[in-house]
Amino acid sequence: MRCLVTGATGYIGGRLAPRLLEAGHEVRCLTRGVGRLRDVPWVSRVEVAEGDLNEPETLTAALEGVDVAYFLVHSLGRKDFEALDREAAHNFATAAEAAGVSRIIYLGGPEPPADEHPSPHLRSRAEVARILLASGVPTAVLRAPVIIGSGSASFEMLRHLTERLPVMVTPRWVTNRIQPVAVRDVLRYLIAAIDLPPEVNRGFDVGGKDVLTYAQMMQGYAHVAGLRKRVIVPLRPLSPWLSAHWVGVVTPVPNAIARPLVASLIHEAVAHEDDIRQYSPDEPLGFEQAVRVALGKIRDANVETRWSNAAGRDWAAEPLPSDPDWSGGSIYVDERCREVKAPVDALWRVIEGVGGENGWYSFPLAWSVRGWLDRLVGGVGLRRGRRDRQHLRVGEALDWWRVEEVEPGRTLRLRAEMKVPGRAWLEMCATPDGNGGSIYRQRAIFLPRGLGGHAYWASVVPFHGFIFSGMARNIARGAETSPTTPPAAQERAEGLPAT
Repeated sequence: MRCLVTGATGYIGGRLAPRLLEAGHEVRCLTRGVGRLRDVPWVSRVEVAEGDLNEPETLTAALEGVDVAYFLVHSLGRKDFEALDREAAHNFATAAEAAGVSRIIYLGGPEPPADEHPSPHLRSRAEVARILLASGVPTAVLRAPVIIGSGSASFEMLRHLTERLPVMVTPRWVTNRIQPVAVRDVLRYLIAAIDLPPEVNRGFDVGGKDVLTYAQMMQGYAHVAGLRKRVIVPLRPLSPWLSAHWVGVVTPVPNAIARPLVASLIHEAVAHEDDIRQYSPDEPLGFEQAVRVALGKIRDANVETRWSNAAGRDWAAEPLPSDPDWSGGSIYVDERCREVKAPVDALWRVIEGVGGENGWYSFPLAWSVRGWLDRLVGGVGLRRGRRDRQHLRVGEALDWWRVEEVEPGRTLRLRAEMKVPGRAWLEMCATPDGNGGSIYRQRAIFLPRGLGGHAYWASVVPFHGFIFSGMARNIARGAETSPTTPPAAQERAEGLPAT
């Protein structure tokens, strides 16, 4: 099938396009600017059409020859999002019928009960669904509640609220029932809808395995993330408007997006049927399992929701390049880079000599004090040293680190095993500069756990300026002055302080 994916730079579209390719379909992506897809790894395998759903003259060419068209766009975050989405749906429906498209597939939101006054967000989603269902083109509307996956706005709200607030006063909607669904299952249903019988023109409820209150979701997230049980105090007078502003303060999700999402939480979002499973019968994930996947605690090759380093190993949850900057949780990075007047092999010998008797190339007293403090709270400290004075192997201990990856002559990555409220890595890289010298790159990476993790990073940041900068400076100097001698040893031989 030839599929058109609108919203390919968005959260769902950016994950759906490569899945369609894997399923053997041809994919055309509609985007307002071709450059917006520049950094996605699958762009060379799709056809890119430039256009805008609110400019109907651009849709004719985009829909030409298309069998299945996905409507995965919304204007949430803009003041006039309801009018814009209404216009876009009308334009898309008209153009799809004129082009002879055989099916439209739309990912919408849950349908609130008829006797309730719906939030603007859900009202708009329902209106778009009605427009597409009346288009004359067989349409499948998938009604999804909160989607669990790194990069999803709803999930990012849940993540940051839970991690940053061990005690929270909440509005009464935290007791409303929700049936959250993993992004993996949403993608599976979206692809399965391609094969619906041609006469099917209807909506389907999609949900995960569990029905929970929002408060239970926060506690479940805390359990998976290794946080203490949260203290949640529902407060009846706290309005959705006030709670939306509070979400904007506590989380990085923009207010313009948080407000309509929070307003939607006044409605329960539970599937009333599961007819979609006639066409995709696999059991959906439960909530905590979906969170584990989103946080990278379970490897799932089917969803790009984790941060992958240059060597392709998964570290932690991370959104795609096309996702918003506020996606993916908090990641703190201290990065240093220096030009080295020595070849890569000389620089690498210094990098691989780190730790143990050679020390950490800067402020030895600070490292020693940190090691004593770690032992005081039950950690390993600096007492483990290193197995070999010159060479390191993946999996071995190195003081309070564990060698996670060694790419000889290029990259050394260490994972911290000290007692810290989060996860930490130290990465050191050597690359040639093309002129006989080399470039040294150093990154200290920290993924905080809970409010304590954020506080910990804030407390150590003032020391990074001289500890990590001194480390980078001394490694570079060691490579330049003595390719066979680690810088700390060289400084001792010269009678210089290791700064």
